Amino acid sequence: MDIDLEQYILNHIDEEDELLRELERYTHLHVLRPRMLSGHIQGSLLKMLCQMIQPEKIVELGTFTGYSAICMANGTAPETHIHTIELNDELEAIIRKFICKAGLEKRITLHIGNALDIIPKIEGPFDLVFIDGDKRQYPQYYEAVFPRLKPGGYIIADNILWGGKVAMPGMPDDAYTKGIMDFNNIVRNDARVEKTILPIRDGLSLIRKIK
Repeated sequence: MDIDLEQYILNHIDEEDELLRELERYTHLHVLRPRMLSGHIQGSLLKMLCQMIQPEKIVELGTFTGYSAICMANGTAPETHIHTIELNDELEAIIRKFICKAGLEKRITLHIGNALDIIPKIEGPFDLVFIDGDKRQYPQYYEAVFPRLKPGGYIIADNILWGGKVAMPGMPDDAYTKGIMDFNNIVRNDARVEKTILPIRDGLSLIRKIK
């Protein structure tokens, strides 16, 4: 997104929560690939989507440093519980630190490990699933969570435009782009869902299970 346009948007939405601002700064100072963090614009959208959907159980695939999990918790009722799964155990201390600083340790359960191994261990059904993990595994994530998603439940998938590579000639040319493109095609052809794509940041797919 153009920097001036991004700043215009930031000037016209609610201000970033102080703790989220601290987490964003910390991530940029101490963590590799800080651009993986959702950021304020996407975080505010996730919060509002949660306020609209009103989920009771959320599963997040790909915690990174916890920004999006905290945003979703901020948009849900006190009884809502979030299970968030992160593969990189080096991020665990940071995630737990900021979940505790946000006072959300009783509402967010962190799982460290491979999401495909952990998903079957989480009691369903799920109201909302946020997919933001290993792009190569997006199709497998979809197949793993879909049977446990409530009818009327939602899947939100991040990075589904993948820097525009999904629309370039000759794609996919790598495993990550292939994972995203295969996922997009699976969703497009799935008659069990309603779907749309928001071209915000790197693309968000909104998917609603109808049966």
